[in-house]
Amino acid sequence: MAAKILANLIIMGSGILARSLVQAYRQALQNASKTGVAQETIQNTVRRGSKTMVEQEARQVLGVTESSSWEEILQKYDTLFERNAKNGSFYLQSKVHKAKKCLEAVYQGKGQGPG
Repeated sequence: MAAKILANLIIMGSGILARSLVQAYRQALQNASKTGVAQETIQNTVRRGSKTMVEQEARQVLGVTESSSWEEILQKYDTLFERNAKNGSFYLQSKVHKAKKCLEAVYQGKGQGPG
C-alpha cells in the first residue's frame, strides 16, 4: 500500500515538475524577446538540432580548403570513405559522406560541381 502511494506521489510530482519547467521556459523566452535574445536562442536551438553539416565543418572533415577543386574533394572523399569502410567506422564514414553532400551543394551553387 505504501509503495502504491509513493509511486503516485512520484508520478504526480514529475508531472508538476515538467509543467513548471515548460512554463519557466516560456517565461524566459518572453523575457528574452524584450531584449531581442529570443530570436538568437531559437536560431541556435534549430542549428544545434539540425543534422545538416555546415561548409566549414565539411571542409575540415575532408581536409580540403576553399580553393580545392571538385576533383580534389572527390579524391579525398573516395580515400576517406574507403579507408573507413575497411576499418569498420560507420560513424566516420557517414561524416565523410555528409561532408561530400554538403560541399556538393556548395559547388553546384557555384556552377563548379557535378551537373
